[in-house]
Amino acid sequence: MKTSSSPVGDITIAFQGDHYAFSELAAKVYFGEQAACLPCQSFEAVFAAVASGSSQYGIIPIENSSTGSIHVNYDLLLRHDAVIVGEVYYKVDHQLIANPGVRLEDIRDIHSHPQALEQCRQFITSLAQVRALPSFDTAGSVRMIRDEKLHHAAAIASRKAAEDYGMQILRQDIQDLSENFTRFLVLAREADPAGSGDKTSIVFAAQNIPGALFKSLSAFALRDIDLCKIESRPWRGRPFEYIFYLDFRGNLETTACRNAIRHLEEMTSFLKILGSYQAGNGLK
Repeated sequence: MKTSSSPVGDITIAFQGDHYAFSELAAKVYFGEQAACLPCQSFEAVFAAVASGSSQYGIIPIENSSTGSIHVNYDLLLRHDAVIVGEVYYKVDHQLIANPGVRLEDIRDIHSHPQALEQCRQFITSLAQVRALPSFDTAGSVRMIRDEKLHHAAAIASRKAAEDYGMQILRQDIQDLSENFTRFLVLAREADPAGSGDKTSIVFAAQNIPGALFKSLSAFALRDIDLCKIESRPWRGRPFEYIFYLDFRGNLETTACRNAIRHLEEMTSFLKILGSYQAGNGLK
């Protein structure tokens, strides 16, 4: 993983959201505080920025320890050719943010990204006569209520967003679970040099045979390869057929992993390598 002391030169990292969104904060943990970050309105736009070369890297959230997977990004990994070259875990502490002088009892609307609203569901439901209104971004919600001078509304976002937009924090750390982490993936157009990672992500579709999933996973179990996660998603255009995303410990430069993939290919109708990369270690 890159550190804050690593030179970033002219590297640009695309992320979804406004400045001070959690994706940007995670990018700065991975690449360093001096990294140049490019805001994008959608996750699709992040992939497009990487594909076009307008951004050397992209960063996307892929799962949260409280609310689970971000399914849209799994689907985008399948559709696009971006390669996973890194990951970072970021502790997400949500703040309730409003314009200066606004009181908690004044709030009628709370704006934020759907993931943030879900991660703060208990706090939101504890407030009487308050609506949760989804928006495309956490930090963008703070900027919106500031620019529109909304005194009946608040936003859920990072402490950094409150500080840099000159807003007040009404309530601190309102997420349902204090140990609230999001795993982010770092994307690039091409893979890093071979042998540089200790974790690999793939996506595959099993053949329509009895015990197909069991047999597919046995390709790794027989070689004592540790599986980190498996995620199933509908295979779009093929009703009630599924594809499987799999993370495992190891690099495709090793004999055991290469042989596991060859074995898996015998039992699949489709397989795509998403990338080998250094596992993140930010769970602290």
